[in-house]
Amino acid sequence: MTERGPAIQDALPHNNCWGCGPRNEGGLQIKSYVDGDETVCEWQPGPPYFAGPEHVLNGGIIATLLDCHSVCTAIADVYRTEGRDIGSPPDLWCVTASMDIKYLRPTPIADPVRLVGTITRRGDRSRGIECTLYSQGEPCARADVVAVRVPDEWRAGQAT
Repeated sequence: MTERGPAIQDALPHNNCWGCGPRNEGGLQIKSYVDGDETVCEWQPGPPYFAGPEHVLNGGIIATLLDCHSVCTAIADVYRTEGRDIGSPPDLWCVTASMDIKYLRPTPIADPVRLVGTITRRGDRSRGIECTLYSQGEPCARADVVAVRVPDEWRAGQAT
């Protein structure tokens, strides 16, 4: 991967994702950056993203953060492998094929979280990603994700 530059999500056209889409004003709007061989994201949780207790982050929000950061890691890696700038035409997109999450400890809602993604496997149409969510410098959740590249027809709703 290359040095840290603009947010991956900001370079992707037509990104309406609830977790990472800059065009989705009601979403989480996370920002992921290429940083050497990793991708990083910092995000500040807060209300209304509580679990049952108001001092910890909801597990579904954690899963969304891990998912979105991992998919953006895969997309950035495919662009890099093709020798192109992120977001350059023709568009490319990846989706989650599988995700295995381990919740390691409660994630405090008052502190920022840091996500770190690493490519663990490259296939013709897929990428394996390990993504860890940290809070207060401690790992709180880890995901092993497989992301696959999908055709433009899929994004346009013309294929399933």
